[in-house]
Amino acid sequence: MASHIVGYPRMGPKRELKFALESFWDGKSTAEDLQKVSADLRSAIWKQMSEAGTKYIPSNTFAHYDQVLDTTAMLGAVPPRYGYTGGEIGLDVYFSMARGNASVPAMEMTKWFDTNYHYIVPELGPEVNFSYASHKAVNEYKEAKALGVETVPVLVGPVSYLLLSKAAKGVEKSFDLLSLLPKVLAVYKEVITELKAAGATWIQLDEPVLVMDLEGHKLEAFTAAYAELESTLSGLNVLVETYFADIPAEAYKTLTSLKGVTAYGFDLVRGTKTLDLVKASFPAGKYLFAGVVDGRNIWANDFAASLSTLQELEGVVGKDKLVVSTSCSLLHPAVDLVNETKLDDEIKSWLAFAAQKVVEVNALAKALAGQKDEALFSANAAALASRRSSPRVTNEGVQKAAAALKGSDHRRATNVSARLDAQQKKLNLPILPTTTIGSFPQTVELRRVRREYKAKKVSEEDYVKAMKEEIKKVVDLQEELDIDVLVHGEPERNDMVEYFGEQLSGFAFTANGWVQSYGSRCVKPPVIYGDVSRPKAMTVFWSAMAQSMTSRPMKGMLTGPVTILNWSFVRNDQPRHETCYQIALAIKDEVEDLEKGGIGVIQIDEAALREGLPLRKSEHAFYLDWAVHSFRITNCGVQDSTQIHTHMCYSHFNDIIHSIIDMDADVITIENSRSDEKLLSVFREGVKYGAGIGPGVYDIHSPRIPSTEEIAERVNKMLAVLEQNILWVNPDCGLKTRKYTEVKPALKNMVDAAKLIRSQLASAK
Repeated sequence: MASHIVGYPRMGPKRELKFALESFWDGKSTAEDLQKVSADLRSAIWKQMSEAGTKYIPSNTFAHYDQVLDTTAMLGAVPPRYGYTGGEIGLDVYFSMARGNASVPAMEMTKWFDTNYHYIVPELGPEVNFSYASHKAVNEYKEAKALGVETVPVLVGPVSYLLLSKAAKGVEKSFDLLSLLPKVLAVYKEVITELKAAGATWIQLDEPVLVMDLEGHKLEAFTAAYAELESTLSGLNVLVETYFADIPAEAYKTLTSLKGVTAYGFDLVRGTKTLDLVKASFPAGKYLFAGVVDGRNIWANDFAASLSTLQELEGVVGKDKLVVSTSCSLLHPAVDLVNETKLDDEIKSWLAFAAQKVVEVNALAKALAGQKDEALFSANAAALASRRSSPRVTNEGVQKAAAALKGSDHRRATNVSARLDAQQKKLNLPILPTTTIGSFPQTVELRRVRREYKAKKVSEEDYVKAMKEEIKKVVDLQEELDIDVLVHGEPERNDMVEYFGEQLSGFAFTANGWVQSYGSRCVKPPVIYGDVSRPKAMTVFWSAMAQSMTSRPMKGMLTGPVTILNWSFVRNDQPRHETCYQIALAIKDEVEDLEKGGIGVIQIDEAALREGLPLRKSEHAFYLDWAVHSFRITNCGVQDSTQIHTHMCYSHFNDIIHSIIDMDADVITIENSRSDEKLLSVFREGVKYGAGIGPGVYDIHSPRIPSTEEIAERVNKMLAVLEQNILWVNPDCGLKTRKYTEVKPALKNMVDAAKLIRSQLASAK
């Protein structure tokens, strides 16, 4: 019985790629140095999967930024502003598209479906000259082959690529991206032909948009595309892979009728209803790649349940046509449980990271072939039983409190207009108040102190002193820049979700459980294994300290319950909304303690609310109901004069704008700068918004420093559709990933732009 891995993590167990990328970006290493680190990581990954017995090993899933940007490079679809003139695309053009450069901004970045991974959105129009401009897929296949490893080259499918793109600036909104399909397919044919010539016998085309709600003409595009590719694909075994949800019946029918396709991959963890479609009508003679091992979460597989499912499927598709697979790429869980020193043995026994999932896939394949590892299956059953019965998982008081929330609305008693009046009397802010999102740069020295404190090499007294000095520096800088509402810079936090999770019960933490979010940005998601509560105050000490350093308003900074949920590895033994309500009650306690501690502005970030939106529209209402309710729970008890902010980052917000309004925050700061101000279009189209809003005026994920004039132009665009008394001026996200040499001039220009517009508004009266 064969086994397959959809894709694999890129960072390496110790984040080798992260540091290689940053060293290259900083000019401290060469392109050759970066390529060597990448090649070494790929070699280790292929060797690991080969030694585990994996038959279908992926190649071309290793990206220096993301796989969609890799496809843009492969197609030569570089926007004109980057000065690309043809030929093989180098790292300079590649990273300019991802990060921008001194003269031009980066391309838009958004979430990869409903994950915390991001991709760079292709900008396409009728004038794009597609050409075969990156041979990465072929080169990596040859690289693996030279190491003695036969791989399955993976490409983002042509239709998914186009449907994940956007019309370039200046292109009519009505432009049909699918009209570019013939031009795109011409390049795909060249790539596939080269792969065949290099000796490839299998190819994987990822078409994840098939799990979405697609109109008929989009499904027809799949039929047309694969009919066009059929002759080129001849001689290859072709796997079309889907993931992240059930595939709708019409899309399933389209997929299983595609020309030239040998095999179909399905997520049978998040797409349990797909099983019914397979059982009812799986095409004879085709391969089924059954995704029974969860590629999104870190819980150990239930071997007995998975084996039962596989045995049932074997009877449908045949023993020689069934392949055991992960549900999606292993890009999403941490790399290897072997690296963990912080987790205790009991919790560790409940988990499986990417390396362990490779073992799980192969163990299930062997068991299905009659070579069951009894010891491994026995240990798996014991671990699952331990998790079900462990007293550390259940807290009866927490469960009762969460259950009592049902049927209540949890809204602040006064409407937002009256609250804003009360807050303005207290805060006395100018028109177009300026603020930042929360974090300030994390310097090498700051990281060192925090690391040494955790390792008990620095006393608590010295640690607090160092943090106080850092906070004072950030406060003084903001006062010098004349920012209106300040933040303390979050020096005590390496990661906002990890920071809160460390202080809440029901969470466990890894030492090296890093996951790539985009480029070199890594996060270390906490593990929610049990019922959640807040044993003691978490941020009041630092917020009160910062407020004592200034007479200006100081924001208390919290992470919201939905974001903590969506940015954690969440327990899979109860519904996600029940866990979210538990977290909401814990954050509610913290909000009320901050208010008692004299903090009059409290930001509860819900950066990830949109990313958790289910992929199928029929499931949207239920999710948004409990997600928005969870946010309202956190702040429903504060006074009118306490101003509640929230923040959301890179996602498509227009389709949930009414839910955002229903959150009933006093002020929302939101990404706007990278997405061609798409957010503003919703207000142009008549949506009324009465609360404060700060659509980000510049992109913090790029090292580029915007001018005062550029920011002022953005603010004026906002004033064309938003009332001046509700508009805030702020960057579009936290400043943690930037350097002070970038932050200081950018913030100065931002404040100067706000003052310039204020003076213009005053003169116009």
